[in-house]
Amino acid sequence: MKKIPLEILGLSSSQSQSGSFALILGEKHGNRRLPIIIGMFEAQSIAIQIEKISPNRPLTHDLFKAFAEHVHVTIIEVVISDLKEGVFYSRIVCSDGATTFEIDARPSDAIAIGLRFGVPIYTVESVLSEAGIILSDLDEAGEDEDDDDTDEDDDDDSSPAPRPSEPREPSGQVSLDELTKMLAQAVEKEDYEKAAKIRDELDKRNS
Repeated sequence: MKKIPLEILGLSSSQSQSGSFALILGEKHGNRRLPIIIGMFEAQSIAIQIEKISPNRPLTHDLFKAFAEHVHVTIIEVVISDLKEGVFYSRIVCSDGATTFEIDARPSDAIAIGLRFGVPIYTVESVLSEAGIILSDLDEAGEDEDDDDTDEDDDDDSSPAPRPSEPREPSGQVSLDELTKMLAQAVEKEDYEKAAKIRDELDKRNS
């Protein structure tokens, strides 16, 4: 199965889940984004490693690295391998020099460990197809919205069409076109958590 390389684009606090964070992964050679909601501890561990901060005491992922190195096990890569009922699954691919083996892990733990070993992060097409957000499509949707507003302004200069200041939560009362516009707005504001919810609603409507 072909693996797709990812890179970490950002980490921001979750607006709807207290104590949670949105980890944004991007397709290295494409335009898709993969938002994953992770816990506070894992977010802190990832942020510390990205910023090259040395904590006073080793975190759990630092302890894993120290233990692995002591028993001569190295990490080869991290793969976000599956998505089931909205839950991401991943594997840590390891080697002891003689054999290669895999360990199941949450993506947040796998990425925190992978960063400490400086290994690549991958996913597969099935995960990106189901959960990825395509920026080019959203940009086009945003341009269409601007064109619509311009046309309305030409018809009545004194009454320009109002624009929503913030993308609303998706609901069964909203049309597919409106959901697409809301998705474009959420991505433009880099609110990837809300974009993921709207994306899920679109997937339900289209299934």
